[in-house]
Amino acid sequence: MLAKKNKVIVTQINKLKIFNDPIYGFISIPNALIYDLIQHPYFQRLRRISQMGLSYLVYPGANHTRFHHALGCMHLMQKAVDVLRFKGVSISEEEENALYIAILLHDIGHGPFSHAMEKSIVEDVHHEEISLLFMRQLNTEFKGKLSLAIKIFEGDYHRKFMLQLISSQLDMDRMDYLKRDSFYSGVAEGNVNSERLIQMMNVEDDVLVIEEKGIYSVEKFLMSRRLMYWQAYLHKTSLVAELVLTKILKRAKELTLKGVVLPCSEPLQFFMQNKIDFESFDTITLDLFSQLDDFDIISALKAWQRHNDFILSSLSKMIINRDLLKIQLTSDKVAIDDLTPLKERLVSEHNISLADTNYFIFKGKIKNQAYDKEAEPIRILKKDRTIEDVIESSDQLNLKSLSKSVTKYYICFPKHLV
Repeated sequence: MLAKKNKVIVTQINKLKIFNDPIYGFISIPNALIYDLIQHPYFQRLRRISQMGLSYLVYPGANHTRFHHALGCMHLMQKAVDVLRFKGVSISEEEENALYIAILLHDIGHGPFSHAMEKSIVEDVHHEEISLLFMRQLNTEFKGKLSLAIKIFEGDYHRKFMLQLISSQLDMDRMDYLKRDSFYSGVAEGNVNSERLIQMMNVEDDVLVIEEKGIYSVEKFLMSRRLMYWQAYLHKTSLVAELVLTKILKRAKELTLKGVVLPCSEPLQFFMQNKIDFESFDTITLDLFSQLDDFDIISALKAWQRHNDFILSSLSKMIINRDLLKIQLTSDKVAIDDLTPLKERLVSEHNISLADTNYFIFKGKIKNQAYDKEAEPIRILKKDRTIEDVIESSDQLNLKSLSKSVTKYYICFPKHLV
């Protein structure tokens, strides 16, 4: 409210905005609370968090953000609510709003470049746990308006299908990221028909089901997920880039704890100076985490590439200049002794300790499982109203193979050692 020359001017912000999304077209904000959550600095930070981490080093178009993804998930949830209501499923206005909030904020706990921080400067605190911490803090700020969303997100709400819409083997999260990541990366094999899948959704005995005529769309969805993991998320260059970044952050933390002052932003400095686990993740830590994004990491790498520590500078240059370690994939386990000749050569060439060679030469494994038979199944509602696991309902033999975990092993080492 502004006063000017004895006149009172009432200013109002139109909070029923729309976003123009390249995937779905126009995405509408359903109410003022959702608008205020999107406007919050916690959520705006997602504009500065890459959705696919360092995959842009492989696919130059993959520069979209977690902000894109969260809005897309909310849009799909709006479609799902409309479809289920049309089919007679009772969803109250309060439940509807809670579903929108829960899916909008489901990834709000992701750190810079997603998973690299979880394995380095933050001690095994997963992004789902940090998302919940953010949601609880927002609930305090918004005077309890997120309580039902949190209850659904934690799986404590009595209507089970609502959690399945947010987190399951066929949820709004997966439907959006597969379609979105496929679009921006150009990996066409990952494209899924999310609209068709949502149209085929129903609820039976309080669980989410897919009507039988939608089974082929489910099969395509699972196959697309498998292909996206091999061609994008677990692409060997994306993989080695994330591994190198993890090593950089570990080295930076190691040096910092030894008293070496490294140039970087204050929030990043805090996480390198302190051991942070879930128990120590208080409101101050959460606020500092909310100030971290991809730009903190990239600016740090640009500074660290000129540091006098050989390990830190060498690894930082690899990311900045996209001149990464060599990675070799194999279906057989790699023996630790296989790395010894490479490590000995590196020691002699650069006068570093044998222990320090672990930053440059290491092994590991990756797994890809498109469908987990041990997890909550994707249920198919047959015409006689019986429910079957999609694996049992499908006449595609290759669908059963998608439920098997495929493991590949890798070794990484400097290219010049080949």
